Formats: sequence, structure tokens, C-alpha cells
Amino acid sequence: MESHSTLLLQGGTVLDGTGSPGIAADVLIRDGAVVAVEAVIETGAPVFDATGRIVCPGFVDLHTHSDLTLLSGPEARSKVHQGVTTEVVGNCGLGVAPLPPGADIEGIRAAVSYLDLDPAIAWDWRDLPGYLAAVAAARPSVNVAALVGHVPLHAAVCGFEDRPAGPAELDRMCGLLADALGAGALGLSTGLVYPPLTYAREEELVALARVVAAAGAVFTWHVRSYDDGLLDSVAQAVRVARTTGARTQISHLAAVGRRNWGAVRGALDLVDAANADGCEIGVDIYPYVHGNAPLSQLLPAWALEGGAAAWAPRLRDPGVRARIRAAWVDRPTGWDELTVSWTSRGDADPALGRTLADLGGADAALDLLAELGAGAMMTAGGRSEDDLRTVLAHPAAVVASDGLALDPGGITGAGVPHPRSYGCFPRYLSRYAENLPDAVRRCTSEPARRIGLPHLGVLRPGAPADVVVFDPRTIADTATFTAPHQLATGIDLVLVGGVPTVERGTHTGRRAGRVLHRTRGTTG
Repeated sequence: MESHSTLLLQGGTVLDGTGSPGIAADVLIRDGAVVAVEAVIETGAPVFDATGRIVCPGFVDLHTHSDLTLLSGPEARSKVHQGVTTEVVGNCGLGVAPLPPGADIEGIRAAVSYLDLDPAIAWDWRDLPGYLAAVAAARPSVNVAALVGHVPLHAAVCGFEDRPAGPAELDRMCGLLADALGAGALGLSTGLVYPPLTYAREEELVALARVVAAAGAVFTWHVRSYDDGLLDSVAQAVRVARTTGARTQISHLAAVGRRNWGAVRGALDLVDAANADGCEIGVDIYPYVHGNAPLSQLLPAWALEGGAAAWAPRLRDPGVRARIRAAWVDRPTGWDELTVSWTSRGDADPALGRTLADLGGADAALDLLAELGAGAMMTAGGRSEDDLRTVLAHPAAVVASDGLALDPGGITGAGVPHPRSYGCFPRYLSRYAENLPDAVRRCTSEPARRIGLPHLGVLRPGAPADVVVFDPRTIADTATFTAPHQLATGIDLVLVGGVPTVERGTHTGRRAGRVLHRTRGTTG
């Protein structure tokens, strides 16, 4: 398709993103905005035939880890090919800013290695505006908005030791957070399984949540435990929300380990009770029963103290290894449920795609961690399909990938990553959407509202022309756990800011994404 400032999407069924039933209508796009949604529009504009297709807003992925992969591969192929037009980065506390004077940048980079697939990326920024300027300069195919990651915030001020933040340190963290929120961050994310956040006390969480609440922003939580401690961990997030009034999002709600199946119902009960009392707490989930995480997440918190430079060599100590093996005796997931998905040794690594049971169990895990430190990732099973459906059906739930924008032909196309990076939204719509208008709402306007960008995710006059046209009969995820670098099918057209970015399964090469700010609209 040629580049046009005006385009008519003709003959499709429009789902406007609000959950309203579909209507037969044409959609007129001009200069990056929706101009009209009417039964029949007569104009001399170029036409895209959407007959038999769904026309809806672009998907708003409120939970991603594309912070650095968008700099390596700004085409964002794995995401835009599945209909994503907006990525929210900085989740699970794993952000890349702020990096104030005195921050241990190499230590922080190792702590957020889950994001860091390309060692050639230079961290030239020192604050959120600097990072967002780097994103804008890369000209991504998708819109990008950012949360403030709790890891760099805490590590820059308190380091990587197991101790509470002092009053002056809390004040400094709150000041850095307030500055980033003032610069347009959507909110704050925490990830309490990632060091040094494993050492963050509730006093710190409350102090930061008060700053978030005062700004009218959102606080997203990777809670402290998703296995045996799930209910206590969700209770903590709810408690902080009740105390501070911060709008709260609980990320990728799931129960890990067969003995914990069904616990999501209790977690949702806690959310419902708080919302009935006036809180605003949402949850999100991806439509898979496997997760993805750094291999180091298996280690007890005490073993991770001091950062990767300290804990990796520590794992060569026989006494330390014996103590960790003892802690692993009653693990909620088996070694056969954990698969090595990426390592810093590259695609020639014989461990890739093999379970830890196949590699040797606990000793294999310790050997990998001692050698590679933060440079190893895993996919992890041990979840229930019934739990997944329970969360997806809940009124407080939206869909989010928890994945990365990857380029199957580039440096970020390495390893055997979780297929959610390629197939989250098509998988949800083709396998789990019992009510398609409501399912689209959970992928568009509702996540946009949660993150404070309510002008996104709707298809109405005046809205940005971020639009997806898909065939409800053929939309599907093709990525698998053994062959994950496969683009989704059934997506006929993706417009980002009115610019055709994907057409009939092919990236057009055009990159019209913008950097989005919570308080200042858009730029970039």
C-alpha cells in the first residue's frame, strides 16, 4: 500500500474498543486520526477492503519488557505483527532509568539483564527524559510509554545490600520518582523477586506509592511470590493500595506449582474486596500456562545479595551450594518444568531448549548461574489452565504479554524465548475470547485507561489512528515453545498513527511510533 494521509477502511465490522457490539461501518482516517465511523462513507480516498474483517483499535500492551529491544530492533516485528500499536516498558521494576550520579550502572544493567539482549546498546542516558529521547531517536514502529522501574531507583540510592532504606534515602528515591513522573512517566513498577527489591521493606513501598498517588499515576506490582506465598503477596499490594490510595495493577496474576492451583480465586477475592471499598486495583495476565524469568529467580534472596558480580562467584562455594540445595528440596515446581530459554553464550549453547532435569537438576542450575551470572533465562511451567481462565474472565483483568519486541532476523531473535512475545493477543482472541467485543476491550481501551492514556484504545472521531484489521476466522498465534520466532497470522493491516505498518503479513518498513507522556500528550 502506498503512503497516504487519508485512507478509507471499507466494509468491515467495527469493534470500537469500548465493549459495545460490533457494527457494520466504514472508518475514515486522515492525518493520523480517525475522522469518521459511519455506515457508508463516500470519499475519493484510497480504500482498504475490510470486508469480512474486524476493524478495531490497536492493542495496548501495558506490560512489556521492550525497553532495550526497541533500540536494537525498532521495527518491533514480534509485536506489531500481532496487532500491538502501544508498548508500555519499565515493568516488574526492571527499568533502565533513572541513573543519577553515583549509580552503579554496570550493577544495575546486570540486575535488569532480562531486558538486555544486545550488549552493543550503550546506556548513554541518565534519566527518564534521556532514555525516552533515545527511544524517539530509534523511531520505533510502535508507540512507547514508560513506567519508572523500582530496581534502578532503589539500587542507585541504596545499592544491593539487604538492609532497609534510611529516611534520607527514602526522600531521595521519592524525589527521583517525582521527577520522572513529572517528566511524563506513567507510574512506578516494582518487582519484589528481583534483587535488590527482595530487600525493600513495606515502608519503602508505601512511601513511593504516596508519590504515585499524589501524581494520579499507576503503581504496578510483580508481587513478592506467585507460588506458596501468593495470597500474602497480593495482600501486601492490596494493603499498600488501601493505605495510600494509589491506583494499582497486579501483574501476570497466576499460581505456580500444582499445590497452589486455585489460589488465584483467593487473590481475586482480595482485589474485589478492596475495590468494593473504593480502591482501584486491576490485574493482567497472558494466555499461557508457562512463565518466563531469569534463571537467577530460583535462588533464595540471601544468595543474591551484593548484585550479580558478588553472587555468581559465591555459587562456587560448596557450603553455599549445599545450603541452596537444601532450600530447593520442597520446590513447588520440578526441574522437568524449567527449560533454559536464553543464555549469553548464544544459540550454540547446548543447554538451550533443554530442561534442567535433563541437564542435571539442581547442580546444573547452580553451574549455569555460577558461570553465567545474570546471563541465563528460563521458561517455567507448573500452572493451571483453570486458573488462567479464571483470571481472564474476571472483571478486573486485562490482557498483557509480559513479552519483548523481538526481531526474528536480528540479534534479539536469539534463543528459544517464550512465544508470548509473538503470539499473545492473537492467541487470546482465537482461543479464549468468548465475547469478542469485550475481549477487544480488554486489549485496547481498558489497559489504556489503567495506565492513564485514555485517548488510546478507542475507535471514534478524533482518536489516534492506531488501528488493526484482522480476520476472526484465521487470526492465530504460530509461535511455540520449541519454535518461538514465528509471526502471528490473520492480521491484515496495522496502522500506527494512520501509517500502514503491517499489510497482509508484511512489515512496510515504515516506523511511525511516538513516545507517549502521561501529562504532556505525545512527542517524538
